[in-house]
Amino acid sequence: MTYIAAFDAGTTAVKGTLVNEAGEAVLSRSVELSILCHDGFQEQAPQDWWAAFCAISRQFTDEVPAEDISGIIMSGQMQDLIPLDVDLNPVCPAILYSDGRAEAQAAALEEAVGGEYFLHTTGNRCDGSLPLPKLMWLKEHHPELYARTAHILISSKDFFVARLTGVCTGDVTACATAGAMDIRRKRWDEKLLSAAGVDAKLFPALYHPHQQVGAVLPESATACGFRAGTAVFAGIGDAGATTLASGIREPGQYNINLGTSGWVAAVSDNILLTESGVFNLAAASEGCYINVVPFLNAGNVHKWISGVLSRTAGTADYETVSALLKNSASGSHGVLFLPYLVGERFPVLDPEARGCFFGITAETTAADLARACLEGVAFSLRQGLEQLPVPPTSISLIGGGGREAVWCQTLADVLGHDITVLGDTEFRAARALASLARQGAGRSAPEEDGTVCRPRNEYRALYDSQYARYQKLYPALRGI
Repeated sequence: MTYIAAFDAGTTAVKGTLVNEAGEAVLSRSVELSILCHDGFQEQAPQDWWAAFCAISRQFTDEVPAEDISGIIMSGQMQDLIPLDVDLNPVCPAILYSDGRAEAQAAALEEAVGGEYFLHTTGNRCDGSLPLPKLMWLKEHHPELYARTAHILISSKDFFVARLTGVCTGDVTACATAGAMDIRRKRWDEKLLSAAGVDAKLFPALYHPHQQVGAVLPESATACGFRAGTAVFAGIGDAGATTLASGIREPGQYNINLGTSGWVAAVSDNILLTESGVFNLAAASEGCYINVVPFLNAGNVHKWISGVLSRTAGTADYETVSALLKNSASGSHGVLFLPYLVGERFPVLDPEARGCFFGITAETTAADLARACLEGVAFSLRQGLEQLPVPPTSISLIGGGGREAVWCQTLADVLGHDITVLGDTEFRAARALASLARQGAGRSAPEEDGTVCRPRNEYRALYDSQYARYQKLYPALRGI
């Protein structure tokens, strides 16, 4: 029996799963991570990612012989800027996707090349959350760090690949978020890099997710426990992994991801250029694209309110909040929550946007506050779906937020559509990754086999009214 080791390098944790030839999860482990927040910046230490990876991989090889593990493939958070020196050590903390510090640099880049050129080349609009403007920011504000930078990576999982193989690579799905890749030709765009004033040699080699990029080096094997020579695949950015895991494969099928951040994803044979902030990614299959409406605020909102209402300071008490939600009223007795805890990318592109409660009265309860938070995210998702051109024929839900039953039902009620909640999210993603490594991008997608939440007609008018009020909040508060 041979195994594929599948990892996910997320914002909150590094997770690993051993998948056997039958597609069964044999072992699964997770190590939590923390985010470094200061001055409005969002960063993580790549060394912490690697330490978590090694801790998990050593647990695997303690229980399964290393020679029985034939390959390693990973997914990870995208749109990061990870600068490395010549020895592949981090020059500074990774600047995360949720960090919008480079707005001025993005504006300068867009002015230099033209907004239409940037949009039609990358498939996306230029903003300060993209890695290319962040690299410009690093060069401008910390020239000494830029001078030490020999390589940059775009996805957290690519730091694992670099440490394992000594090669700096990126998959075309994750690197579509860099603000520097020609999304159709799948190559770095020389005009964009020249206008940004950065060295093209810094950027990683581009691969399709199922391609092998190298093998575990002897010195890396000592650190992580995997056998030297074990195949390492390019892997795929987290949006690509969850899209594969959700099984969507034709227009009208949508997948909602409720991770720390969130998105609504669709697949098509072309990029979708709109004024609304739809993000386009190259998919695992050549000639296929993932159209994504991205949200910075999703599961982080659930975690935040679970911490605020926790009985233990500094701890996200999900059980307490879940108990409150079970006894809460749909519509939160009129309380609304604008969920922009870390700025937002959709439905507004504003890194300075902030959250708020509106409609609190003397009768407002903790349950109202908790429910209003989750309803606020649901309203944002509704705005996202309304920007996609094809009406939904099916909507699936994947991610940690799917564990909260009240939230799932709320989404069905707010969206007015059946929601198929896909269980065992981590296993489904790991199975999709393992299948990529074994079979390539032509693999068949898993069937949707989750629990269905159906919208309740008695709440349609209530949520339509609340949604109309919700849409007025940000425009009214923007100037404050």
